[in-house]
Amino acid sequence: MPRSMTGFGRGECIRYDRRFKVEIKAVNHRYNDITIKLPRFLNPFEDRLRKRLSKDIARGKVDVWVNFDSYTKKDVSVKINEAFADAYMDAMKALSMRYRWGDVVSAEPGLELLARNPDIITFDKFEAAVGSDDTQIEMWETLNEAMEIALAQFNGMREAEGVALASDIGEKAARIKILLAKLTTRVPIVAEEHIAKLRERITDMLESVGHQLDESRFITEVAILADRGTVDEELTRLDSHMSQLATMLTEPGAIGRKLDFLVQELNREANTIGSKSTDVELARLVVELKSEVEKIREQVQNIE
Repeated sequence: MPRSMTGFGRGECIRYDRRFKVEIKAVNHRYNDITIKLPRFLNPFEDRLRKRLSKDIARGKVDVWVNFDSYTKKDVSVKINEAFADAYMDAMKALSMRYRWGDVVSAEPGLELLARNPDIITFDKFEAAVGSDDTQIEMWETLNEAMEIALAQFNGMREAEGVALASDIGEKAARIKILLAKLTTRVPIVAEEHIAKLRERITDMLESVGHQLDESRFITEVAILADRGTVDEELTRLDSHMSQLATMLTEPGAIGRKLDFLVQELNREANTIGSKSTDVELARLVVELKSEVEKIREQVQNIE
């Protein structure tokens, strides 16, 4: 069954005192466009995420968000810039001597001054989390589990919508089948009516000048005209395309591009029949046919 290109999924996994949350959202797109937004320190995992997503997603504009929290001390690194601290304290002491404040930067006051400066004590949050191979293995295990949960929810939504799309397209295909049956029935009737009217007009013209209709010549000319205006081939191709459509809707995998091409062929055949039709009833049926084909085309744009 086909799958929709639109969907949403969310997954969360807590393991090794770390929590990953992954969200996947997709909308229609002509190509496969996957954008992954994650903290900078998790960049080593981006390629693995993309490859895994590409296995399940063939087409669509996909946005993936990765959020990370850690509750383990080893993932946080606190660094002290001792050179900056020494220079800072020397400057404070120089100011104290200049203005005769005494030793105002010793002990607790001095420590408080240093702690206030963001350039002296820095927090390297989570950078240490990817510092070793063992840690990376633990993190990927947790991240991958969260992604699989999100992906399962995402695919479930796409598959459910795909079933609805296939059902709707099937209903419209059934209406097209009915229209094709009416066209197939109407075409020979229109041909007979056209021949009868043509015979009457030609006979009237010939009698007005004292001539009689040459039956064999008339039949030849009618055959030529009929060959130019026949739509039997178009009707046959339309019927074949509808059979292909029914088959495609049961195929697994990404079928959106094939369906889009098939709908273009359906529309082309319908336009050809319309251009050849001089009968009012045929023209009305062709308009209905093209309307149903257009409705199918709109739905096909949502299929992966």
